[in-house]
Amino acid sequence: MSSPIIAIQGLSLAYEREGVRNTILADLDLTIARGEFLVIVGESGVGKSTVLRVLIGLASPSAGTVRVEPRPGCRTPMALVFQDARLLPWRRVIANVAFGLEGSGLAKAQRLAKAREMLALVGLADLGHRWPHQLSGGQRQRVAIARALAVDPDVLLMDEPFSALDSFTREGLQDELQRIQAATGKTILFVTHDIDEAVTLADRVVVLAGAPGRVAAEVTVTVPRPRRRRDGALLEAARQLRAELSGRSAEL
Repeated sequence: MSSPIIAIQGLSLAYEREGVRNTILADLDLTIARGEFLVIVGESGVGKSTVLRVLIGLASPSAGTVRVEPRPGCRTPMALVFQDARLLPWRRVIANVAFGLEGSGLAKAQRLAKAREMLALVGLADLGHRWPHQLSGGQRQRVAIARALAVDPDVLLMDEPFSALDSFTREGLQDELQRIQAATGKTILFVTHDIDEAVTLADRVVVLAGAPGRVAAEVTVTVPRPRRRRDGALLEAARQLRAELSGRSAEL
């Protein structure tokens, strides 16, 4: 990991509803290295997803700065994968993956070739002709990841993308995501409330806690990849993270 690709300083976000001011994030500082797999954990409502919304431009901060340093010539610095796949039901799988390339100046044949490449990367090379309703939940999330990767972002933002899946499918997709990151070198910022998922995936885990939310702790996961879920060092990292999350939440 080298120079920072994202630098957040003093980020605060608040809104008013019915005359009451609600502050979601306060004085949040966070730096993400190029090529890092960083996971944000925290209780529901602490502002984890809000950080992603600010980065992608879906929410405006009340204070602070957000600096993103994409590689030269990058057309789409970031792409976001949601908790639900959000596929267009009237488009076949390959057309869903190619959707973000429309308006890019690429010819249709080039867009479809890129879509096929990304489907192969996520293990769905033979399913491009299907409709979204013909896919399982895990397959739909793979398509969503392929669609995000098709625009070649520098940073892949992922908002609890596996939380609605059964444990077997979720673990399989966690393994796939690690393989994809190793193959592409993408920077990944991943939000979850699942401690075991966090330590399985992350180079570094950031704990958000409090009301308003702020960075309360960080845990670096040094377990070599590929990781085995019952590895003693990984279990110890999960124990440490649970202790940090519990203790810091109580303090804040």
